[in-house]
Amino acid sequence: MNKSPRNKTIDTDIAEGREYLDRCLRMGDLKSGRGELIDSVICADMFEACRYIPAEAADLMIIDPPYNLTKDYNGKSFRKMKPDEYENYTRRWLGATRHILREGGSVYVCCDWESSMIIGRVLGEYYTVRNRITWQREKGRGAKSNWKNSMEDIWFATNGDGYTFNVDDVKLRRRVIAPYREDGVPKDWMETEEGNFRDTHPSNFWDDITVPFWSMAENTAHPAQKPEKLMAKLILASSNTGDLVFDPFAGSGTSCVTAAKLGRRFIGIEKDERYCVWARQRLVMAQSDSSIQGYEDGVFHERNSEK
Repeated sequence: MNKSPRNKTIDTDIAEGREYLDRCLRMGDLKSGRGELIDSVICADMFEACRYIPAEAADLMIIDPPYNLTKDYNGKSFRKMKPDEYENYTRRWLGATRHILREGGSVYVCCDWESSMIIGRVLGEYYTVRNRITWQREKGRGAKSNWKNSMEDIWFATNGDGYTFNVDDVKLRRRVIAPYREDGVPKDWMETEEGNFRDTHPSNFWDDITVPFWSMAENTAHPAQKPEKLMAKLILASSNTGDLVFDPFAGSGTSCVTAAKLGRRFIGIEKDERYCVWARQRLVMAQSDSSIQGYEDGVFHERNSEK
């Protein structure tokens, strides 16, 4: 089926994207020590591949595991588990990645409202839980007998104290509706030709995120893709330039791409070959376009603004 010229969705198949897949590491490369691990996308099962990632390699881990939902991932189905089974699954991937995060490093774990109740509790067995972020997806399916599900959670935890948190790098620029002046001078806001704005400290509720859609260059056919703007907030807050970001469920590569755009190093693991193609394709695209929708000149802007 031919796409509209404005449809930028990345859905390259394996045959067409062979050159990108060939840039990924495989289990054979990890076992033999071939290939450069830093800035790599590893096409493998994360439970196997994590054993070959060096201890304390990562400054920041971003983990977006399958939610406890029956969902199709490129023809492979993840089946919803009983709560105790999903709890055991959560402990498995937390245990598999535990050695990779350095002392003082941070970890963010994505989940929906239902899996959040399990993940938040289990996460506290491994790390110091600092907060729970809730972000508005903006879109979601309606429900006749329940409230529409348009929110997701991200748990924030650290491997001990002394962690990085760059609060000034993740402020949100909001429009000031009723500006207050003191002695005729704007108080805690700025006056510009575009309007009046205030750079606010980030809270744990995010209503400025736009979920990728078909006309955005970052959009892929992955069924659970996270926005680059969302990843940028996590990466800028909890890492510094040159730090290493690790993602064991890399999907279509959003965390890796965003890390590269922000001057960080990365390692991503994804077992589906087609998703690996999209991740590597996006990394090539990022070399010529490092823009992130909704983030410009070091400032995050409100959703649906011109930025």
